[in-house]
Amino acid sequence: MDLAYICEWEKWPKSTHCPSGPLACTWSCRNLIAFTTDLRSDDQDLTRMIHILDTEHPWDVHSIRSEHSEAITCLEWDQSGSRLLSADADGQIKCWSMADHLANSWESPVGSVVEGDPIVALSWLHNGVKLALHVEKSGASSFGEKFSRVKFSPSLTLFGGKPMEGWIAVTVSGLVTVSLLKPSGQVLTSTESLCRLRGRVALADIAFTGGGNIVVATADGSSASPVQLYKVCVSVVNEKCRIDTELLPSLFMRCTTDLSRRDRLPAITHLKFLARDMSEQVLLCASSQTSSVVECWSLRKEGLPVNNIFQQLSPAGLALAFHDGSVHIVHRLSLQTMAIFYSSAAPRPIDEPALKRPRTTGPAVHFKAMQLSWTSLALVGIDNHGRLSMLRISPSMGHSLDVGLALRHLLFLLEYCMVTGYDWWDILLHVQPGMVQSLVEKLHEEYTRQKAELQQVLSTRILAMKASLCKLSPCTVTRVCDYHAKLFLIAISSTLKSLLRPHVLNTPDKSPGDRLTEICAKITDVDIDKVMINLKTEEFVLDMNTLQALQQLLQWVGDFVLYLLASLPNQGSPLRPGHSFLRDGTSLGMLRELMVVIRIWGLLKPSCLPVYTATSDTQDSMSLLFRLLTKLWICCRDEGPTSEPDEALVDECCLLPSQLLIPSLDWLPVSDGLVSRLQPKQPLRLHFGKAPALPGSSTGLQLDGLIRAPGQPKMDHLRRLHLGAYPTEACKACTRCGCVTMLKSPNKTTAVKQWEQRWIKNCLCGGLWWRMPLSYP
Repeated sequence: MDLAYICEWEKWPKSTHCPSGPLACTWSCRNLIAFTTDLRSDDQDLTRMIHILDTEHPWDVHSIRSEHSEAITCLEWDQSGSRLLSADADGQIKCWSMADHLANSWESPVGSVVEGDPIVALSWLHNGVKLALHVEKSGASSFGEKFSRVKFSPSLTLFGGKPMEGWIAVTVSGLVTVSLLKPSGQVLTSTESLCRLRGRVALADIAFTGGGNIVVATADGSSASPVQLYKVCVSVVNEKCRIDTELLPSLFMRCTTDLSRRDRLPAITHLKFLARDMSEQVLLCASSQTSSVVECWSLRKEGLPVNNIFQQLSPAGLALAFHDGSVHIVHRLSLQTMAIFYSSAAPRPIDEPALKRPRTTGPAVHFKAMQLSWTSLALVGIDNHGRLSMLRISPSMGHSLDVGLALRHLLFLLEYCMVTGYDWWDILLHVQPGMVQSLVEKLHEEYTRQKAELQQVLSTRILAMKASLCKLSPCTVTRVCDYHAKLFLIAISSTLKSLLRPHVLNTPDKSPGDRLTEICAKITDVDIDKVMINLKTEEFVLDMNTLQALQQLLQWVGDFVLYLLASLPNQGSPLRPGHSFLRDGTSLGMLRELMVVIRIWGLLKPSCLPVYTATSDTQDSMSLLFRLLTKLWICCRDEGPTSEPDEALVDECCLLPSQLLIPSLDWLPVSDGLVSRLQPKQPLRLHFGKAPALPGSSTGLQLDGLIRAPGQPKMDHLRRLHLGAYPTEACKACTRCGCVTMLKSPNKTTAVKQWEQRWIKNCLCGGLWWRMPLSYP
């Protein structure tokens, strides 16, 4: 276990930020972290703040004035990582959701309240989705064997078995409150007592059973009192929420039965289920000023052992933070220590004078809130100075692993993220530059072993995953551009093909797009007009306004083809973006199909055609490019034998710069994120609200085609529009690949709306959107 980075508030001693009493912290499956602090004003009033940040850019923290009147006691992400619950010591619960799908724009339209009754435990209702990882089958070829759906019932179902959304909370006076979100947007809330004899609940936690029930564990804070467990059932009767509770067997901590230790550990300080969907095992901690004891209890019914299915949300280890500043990772069943981290080893700038360093005589810096990532490969901790520390947790848990085994483990988790759609940033923390090539190859190999239907579903996700891996090594960084260009090409191809409509309704099974692919693959003629003759051109008729609105996308296709062909003579240089396309028959075939479509549309509306700057007025640029593209495609298409481009083709491509002006393509800029700069074991010190001046990821910035002159026009990477050197339009950027696009559409055409709807929630690469300042650098 080692430190990756620390992020702290600027000028902490004078800052108005102070950690809340019961500090709360939570980590979503999209690798967004939410935590709380209080903001103290000059007249000592406290404002309860919720801070949300992306682990790749922790300095870009988004702070929300929560409007909670009392300290925030609980924070909980939903299973999609797009909504957040917050609850406070006055009984108020707020449901936060992303406004316009932006990770730094939040609103709270709904919530619930139990007046004056502090919330001690909070959870979203379970949606019934649970995936088991079969580690013993990690060598199997099918993803279906490695990852399988576990039979798990939702907490509450609507008509047709759809899970109903909502949340459940436990209050300090022993009440359980459930709020259900109706499809209409209304909230149904009901509150019941956990048992007839209500008592103080100092600690509580919530878990779910496979049968759709909810288990609540409570303690009054005294180790002399029993830890109570309850079964809670939620139902909807006559449009009202109904809660039924049942008392389960209770327990006393083992340390209280030992007379020598009973008085030394008077208080139960922590109570947690191992995971939200593992109600069979509960962890308890009893503490005093000088010592602590942790116990792991298993719940058994009628003497029958419960089958504990190993699953992803249950970490192999548990993280325990101590007052001396240390963090121990212990095995979740045996509770044996597997790794220890001391926060006193936090990084300090070499030139920092000794006077500035904290005195060791004061209270030790220790974590007040911690949370493991969804793959348990990283741990975030918020300490009593309000600083955020990001720790890597080795998959080997203290044991030495050979490189092959470590690769297999990382590959298994990458495949898991590919199947679930979770973000894989925390896995990248453990990828060394030397592993990148091998991981990309193995990932592709595993992907090609899946069924064709699954490959189609995962086709874009694997490209995004390969792109993020390639950022980590200077040897592979140019391929990042190629993977993003391929994602863009696939998106354009599927969008343009979807605009084609059959001329008559009673057509055969194949769509016009499928027929286009089939005919272009069958007819290898180098003359674009001869290929065009074989198509039913009436299927390609579109509204003139639509064709004009698509011109920027068609221009990109034309420019990209010209760029690739012009770079063919230099194909020996893998440092040029676009290199991998020259031997990729599938992508070249896709470009060839699009050239045919563009040619047909150009007959209907000449102004939608790509614009080329040619040296000759009589030059038919599209015919020339199609002829050369076809020759290159024939060399590497799937059906025929692979061959090297002949000298005549290379010579013709050498002449292209003298016939046409070669465009400078606007590739995605090299990302300013952290993960590619965290490879050395030296941790980084960062400040909230202040972008760091980090050294570039080796040669990444010097590569051909990636150099950006200052003052160069910025690009809307999805609409392919120039925004100018200092954009005046509000823009959003991807948290992962750095792709930039405008928030609002400048075009109202249906086809353009269809294109833009693809990117409403996520970027090309699947990353979340982050609103940018109006005049971004």
